[in-house]
Amino acid sequence: MEWVPTVFIAFKVSVLAIGMFFAVKWHYDKAKREKGGDSQRAVLRTTGIVAVVFVLLVVVLLLLTFGLGRALGLDLSFS
Repeated sequence: MEWVPTVFIAFKVSVLAIGMFFAVKWHYDKAKREKGGDSQRAVLRTTGIVAVVFVLLVVVLLLLTFGLGRALGLDLSFS
């Protein structure tokens, strides 16, 4: 039963990563067709900013989760 969260989290991360890849690719190709190089750079810059913000939010969420768990007295050790 310990493997179930690992498999579900891995599946969720892979589905979200694939979806994000195709969303960025679609916007990138659309900008390439419509406006050229300047629009492509804007899409890539925005994608980078969104990716950095997403990673920072995930880190903050993990820290808050572990902080709340420790405050409630939960054992969060990996061993």
